[in-house]
Amino acid sequence: MPICQQAAKNRKDHNHLAAYARTVTSQCGEDGILERIFQLIPDVQKFCVEFGAWDGKALSNIWNLTKNQGWNSLFIEANPERFKELLMNHHDNPKAICFNRLVEFEGIHSLDNMLQKVRFPVDFDLISIDVDGNDWHIWDSLKSYHPKVVLVEFNPTIPNDVIYVQDRDLSVNQGNSLLAFIQLGKHKGYELIATTPWNAFFVKKEYYPLFQIEDNAIDYMYDDSVYGTKIFQLFDETLTLAGVKKLLWHGRDFTDEEIQVLPISARRFPDHISK
Repeated sequence: MPICQQAAKNRKDHNHLAAYARTVTSQCGEDGILERIFQLIPDVQKFCVEFGAWDGKALSNIWNLTKNQGWNSLFIEANPERFKELLMNHHDNPKAICFNRLVEFEGIHSLDNMLQKVRFPVDFDLISIDVDGNDWHIWDSLKSYHPKVVLVEFNPTIPNDVIYVQDRDLSVNQGNSLLAFIQLGKHKGYELIATTPWNAFFVKKEYYPLFQIEDNAIDYMYDDSVYGTKIFQLFDETLTLAGVKKLLWHGRDFTDEEIQVLPISARRFPDHISK
């Protein structure tokens, strides 16, 4: 079963926007969920931003809005070769602005600065953040603009009860936990309304009641068992795994024996432990 379908099968009932999942170019149905979200949010101005944009079409969360619904879009891609393809895909659309830049946390290449240059509304409609690592820090760095909807990639292998934020370093690609994004969202005035296998949808708190979500606690909104790896200790200090036993992005299987700290000869119930 494809991974998007497997994750959807395990999704909790409170994540009811997932029923609208539909893919035009997005990876796991984000296109359809976004369409539904903007049917419910009032005063949509049709302005969106995506970075980590690749060619502006493959796996894009805003291609459908840009190409088929006439939205004003800002695509940001740092890779020069991908940027050439991005320009080819949008050269005939005057509403699509394309930047060949690496989004940074502050300065001339910060999101605030780029949005100011293209004169986007302060409360523009959608930002899609997918840079495979510093997504948390880049959302945190957005100070002057307050998009209605934030779509951001999280690391699906991190359990729901873990707050993990990778180092604030553009050379690091580790990802961040969904719980860390939920806490950041609340701090910035946003609420979680939906998830796909590795993307989370947040709306400004004022719009949250429109979605009639009974409870958006993380365990209702996301099932972390699909990609999770659990590790536990036996009495003789053997480490044992349950769940996913594969490096997801390299496709390499691993075994219980590969993660042992102690050799077999040293694995025993320690004598100094008293019952």
